[in-house]
Amino acid sequence: MIPTPHIELTDASLIAKTVLMPGDPLRAKHIAEKYLTKVVQINGVRNMLGYTGYFGKKKVTVMGSGMGMPSIGIYSYELYKNYDVEKIIRIGSCGAYTKELDLYDVILATGAYSESTYAKVMGVSKRKILLPNKGLNNRLEKTAANLNIELHKNIIHSSDNFYYANGFDFNALYEKVGAVAVEMESFALFANAKALGKKAACLLTVSDSLVTHEVTTSNERQTAFNNMVLIALNSL
Repeated sequence: MIPTPHIELTDASLIAKTVLMPGDPLRAKHIAEKYLTKVVQINGVRNMLGYTGYFGKKKVTVMGSGMGMPSIGIYSYELYKNYDVEKIIRIGSCGAYTKELDLYDVILATGAYSESTYAKVMGVSKRKILLPNKGLNNRLEKTAANLNIELHKNIIHSSDNFYYANGFDFNALYEKVGAVAVEMESFALFANAKALGKKAACLLTVSDSLVTHEVTTSNERQTAFNNMVLIALNSL
């Protein structure tokens, strides 16, 4: 049934079968203006910004997910279930857990580890690591190689918390499961894809390092993560 509680759009054809989903809605606006043609703004996406246009001959929608698993969980579920979206590629920022990663490095998530109960409560899985779609990941990997963009393929940590009252031992998690970076959304996205028989993947750009304490600015996070965007768009 459309519209949904969070996407007040009555024409499902305005949303493409493939959606690129940054967390920041302003990043969605920047991507649409920089890379797409024949762009139409999707009105009625509550608290977010969405745009549909063409990259070459390929129709694609770019829509912000908001921060955290509850937010991307709502928007991705409604896109999959109600608007018949087939593939969602998250394109987000992350914090590095290892000195082997530098600012602006691009990661292709091979799995999302989380302490979250999102998948369990939903009735999808009791596992702590959920996987992306293998075929979609293979396509993104080949696209990166064709573009000569280095890609780090690793497990990432999807956390419910941005702040910890007593600190967080990321080194222990890195040693335990091999999670090289942290973000806050992919576990829920992968759970929704699993629940609904859809496809999901996650590309991340390192925006800061918990090891070296280097950081990017909010403006850089909005506009300078071009490599992962090019990988996602050219994979279409």
